[in-house]
Amino acid sequence: MLRRRLDATGRATCDILRELDPDADTPLVHASRHGGAADTLTMLENLQRGDPVSPARFSMSVHNAVLGVHSISRAHHRPLQALGACGDEFDAILYEAYGYLLEGYPAVVGVFSEGPLPPTYEGYTEHPGTACVVGMRLTLHQGRPLTATKPAHRAHPTPVTVMNWLDGDATYLDGRHRWQLGQA
Repeated sequence: MLRRRLDATGRATCDILRELDPDADTPLVHASRHGGAADTLTMLENLQRGDPVSPARFSMSVHNAVLGVHSISRAHHRPLQALGACGDEFDAILYEAYGYLLEGYPAVVGVFSEGPLPPTYEGYTEHPGTACVVGMRLTLHQGRPLTATKPAHRAHPTPVTVMNWLDGDATYLDGRHRWQLGQA
């Protein structure tokens, strides 16, 4: 089902979710700024030409489609959140996860993805330039501590920016807040 329904970015997202949540027992938060923009644009172009829109393609173009397919394939029955936040997706993942952690969940898996962007969008929106996915298992009591302060300037991190930051290429990650990872 995953190969047939999902594009490469969706399959990579599901692979990360499976690795970070092997027992399918944590809340999942997925954010993507553009979601399935390529499919949505194709459907709009089809409508403009008077061609029919595939119901299957339409159902996979909505923002929560990847989490829905994942939850069915893994029999995942915990909370799922699909977010789009106009460039603030990384911050939104952390805020949403923090809410679940405060409710008593021991961990939350957050995934940030971007699919390929159609050439029509180039120059009109920020994009990492490639399809990419990054995932994190977030807890209140294990791993590296994360702190936030207000940034000097507001940025719109992409999954690639987050990967580089997690890899230690930068001390801070600027978004709505300036995020800093402590030592384990």
